[in-house]
Amino acid sequence: MATAEQLKSLIRSHLSGDGERFFMTALQVAAHEALQGHGGLANDIRDIIDKARKEPKPIVKLYRQDLKGLVLSEEPDTPKSALVVPEELCVRIDRIIHEYRQQDKLKSHGLGNRRKALLIGPPGTGKSMTARVLAHELRLELHSIQVDKMVTKFMGETSAKLRQIFDLMLEVPGVYLFDEFDAIGSDRGLDNDVGEMRRVLNAFLQFVEQDRSESLIVAASNSPHLLDDALFRRFDDILYYALPQTKDRQRMIENICGSFLPAPAQWKTLLSVSNGLSHAEITLATKDAIKLTILNDERRVHSDLLISMLKERKASRKAPTKE
Repeated sequence: MATAEQLKSLIRSHLSGDGERFFMTALQVAAHEALQGHGGLANDIRDIIDKARKEPKPIVKLYRQDLKGLVLSEEPDTPKSALVVPEELCVRIDRIIHEYRQQDKLKSHGLGNRRKALLIGPPGTGKSMTARVLAHELRLELHSIQVDKMVTKFMGETSAKLRQIFDLMLEVPGVYLFDEFDAIGSDRGLDNDVGEMRRVLNAFLQFVEQDRSESLIVAASNSPHLLDDALFRRFDDILYYALPQTKDRQRMIENICGSFLPAPAQWKTLLSVSNGLSHAEITLATKDAIKLTILNDERRVHSDLLISMLKERKASRKAPTKE
């Protein structure tokens, strides 16, 4: 029988819409049952989870054939509790959510809600996840614009594609994420700039300023020094992301591990080894450790195993030396 903590975790993850944590907790229940000698039940639980994960979800849509490959839409299941960022960022993200929910009240006073956010920071620090959280919390679809494909595939027609995307924002309210935004948002004064890209950026500035839809526009960039100054004036919020601090790294590991949480004896070493890793890298390393723990039919992640996974993730950053 599942432990009390596992049952509570299953209920919390289901109510919060955190599908991935629900699956992880269910796998923990399977591991627990295997240790109790209930191998058949454990296998049944794993089979159910595997089947659920493999089933295609009918949530990816394309509203226009001519935007195929450029706009991918889904209904994220990432709750706000899964986003581990400093309190200051949490407050500002909450403000976007609160204003959206109360937009009619603001409009009655001639005011608009925050709808345009520029997210800046290193890769893997939670920018794209923030867009997913906003979509989930507001019960909106997330529409991800493949900026790199739009620029490279439609050179000469990019401005026209941008107009179609902004038209889509008006027709289909949602959260629209421009990831890798540097591709169209680069400073117009850079020496390597070309006339076509200057026209694309000018078009974006015009569209975003004239936009009167009810959609949220989120642009994410890893390189703020490349962005044109005019962009910063077009967004309601500029949110800066960074690598997780010590308390955030511990909170992430605790959240992901759940009942598989390692003994506290080596927390100091764990937090030291994880220093310098992004949110995404810590998440991947921790899940790798959990998977090995489950496959070994063990109840807790051994600290040595998690340390090894974190070191492996950090080492993978380095290119192999040539002999």
